[in-house]
Amino acid sequence: MTAKSRAPRAWRAVEHRWQSWPPAVRQTSRIMILVALLALGTLIVYVTGGTRYAYPYLMLIPVLLAGAWYTWRGSLLVALMAGLLMAAMPLTVASGEAQATLNWVIRLCLYLAIGAFAGVLFERLRQSHLNLERAARTDPRAGLPNEIALEADLSRWLKAPPRLDGRSTGVILVRIEDISEIVEALGADACDDLVLAIDRRLARLGPNLLGCYRVSGAELALLLWPVGLDELNRIAARVVELGEDNLVALGVPLRAQLVLGSALHKSPDDTPGGLVREARIAMLAATEKQRSYCHFQPAFARRGVQNVKLIAQVRRSLAKGEFELHYQPKLRLADGEVTGFEGLIRWRDAQGNLIPPGMFMPKVENTTLIAPVTRFVATEACRFAMRQEKRVSINFSVRNLMDDALLEELGEHVRQSGMEPSRLEVEITESALVHDLFAAKRALERIRSCGIRVSIDDFGTGFSSFEYLRHLPLTGLKIDRAFVEGLEHDRRARKLMACLIDVGHALDLEVTAEGVETQEQHRLLQEMGCDQAQGFLYAKALPAEEVLAWQRERERSSLGSSHSASADSRHK
Repeated sequence: MTAKSRAPRAWRAVEHRWQSWPPAVRQTSRIMILVALLALGTLIVYVTGGTRYAYPYLMLIPVLLAGAWYTWRGSLLVALMAGLLMAAMPLTVASGEAQATLNWVIRLCLYLAIGAFAGVLFERLRQSHLNLERAARTDPRAGLPNEIALEADLSRWLKAPPRLDGRSTGVILVRIEDISEIVEALGADACDDLVLAIDRRLARLGPNLLGCYRVSGAELALLLWPVGLDELNRIAARVVELGEDNLVALGVPLRAQLVLGSALHKSPDDTPGGLVREARIAMLAATEKQRSYCHFQPAFARRGVQNVKLIAQVRRSLAKGEFELHYQPKLRLADGEVTGFEGLIRWRDAQGNLIPPGMFMPKVENTTLIAPVTRFVATEACRFAMRQEKRVSINFSVRNLMDDALLEELGEHVRQSGMEPSRLEVEITESALVHDLFAAKRALERIRSCGIRVSIDDFGTGFSSFEYLRHLPLTGLKIDRAFVEGLEHDRRARKLMACLIDVGHALDLEVTAEGVETQEQHRLLQEMGCDQAQGFLYAKALPAEEVLAWQRERERSSLGSSHSASADSRHK
């Protein structure tokens, strides 16, 4: 660190320490400094021989300093005192010669003029600084305090002495989830007007609310003191209720979908940024859990760190070959024959342990990393398809459907491999279609134009509109495991399953049921006319070599059973 960079840092440290003193102490210190400078200047003028020489101008130092501290009022007062002190000083100390009246009057007027000018100048500078600081602490569109103001106020309240009842400072972060729809429909001004309407509603929360701050376009922060956890939860519940009421923005009644996260000051080491971060983590956890509100828990932060580290490792792990595809068989229910496999990605870490897909795929699907991951899945699935004669299905996300380059690569890869395109199937979740039905339809048509089959995955848990089923170029649908559970015990579940199977058949789609775990579920689905099934009853997802060995063993068992049955019939 150079001397040039050390000087500003040292000055900021001194200034910060000065500002940390109590106001009364700072005020007393300033007065004592001005008195000391006036006395020192007077002494120097006297010791150097009187006012005949240039040293009387040293008295301008406390005048200028008073202008900086107290603007023109302070500088004029100190200038008057300095002028009178110099008026009492002899022209020459050695001879005792007195000053002419005109001499000290002119000097006094000069001190007053310089003091007035300096005082006004410092006042303008101070006002300009205050305006800049106020602008820096205010959201320019809504006029509410911003994140800088929140951090400053929160820093002050975190230093408050602890209360005997244990209550402390709390922060609630409020996000308007559907803000993008409002901006798209009514414009950015409607967003600002909505934020102000919410701010007016929040004013009803009572004396615990110290301030409402706009920390981003769609987020507000509430600073509360004093509050405990129960109070914080009650206030959050009231905020959610306020969002349920109609809010008027630009004269249009609106309903805002609010998601909240909160954090409470507990440790002396808490910082403003740390407390806001905890509230944001809790808010994101509420969004992930599809709740309106969550209070911060340390487990949220630990899970977040783990997710970030895992996502950071994905691309490197792809290059190192740590990802692999496991395959779960699909069986034709009419005769039990294996008709295909679903390729499911697995991540094996350096220790050889499998990382569950649920820990990384939901995050990967929301990033650009989904493209290289899907390329890997498609490549491995095509290789596996070339090793055996059955169909292989892979999963596509929303981002995959909207990635024209990936769709082009998929078709080109199938053509270069020489495999029959219909032996590859792409499974799309209903949520991917709802995202943009028109764009999804075009993407599916491109996939079908290559001869690749397309199936709806997790059918019945998403959009489930017969309208989109009728218009999309589909070849199959897979009924979600939620409809398979309880088939043996619930008559209504069986009726619903039969209805879903009939819907698929009415549209000439191949119907697959996933999550089959019992023989009774298998029998019921067979009686209902379901085409295919997959689940732990038959086999879990296995590595390529293991699933091929499983298939050969099943075929041998099936062949042995058929030979035995044929021999029994001849014997009869």
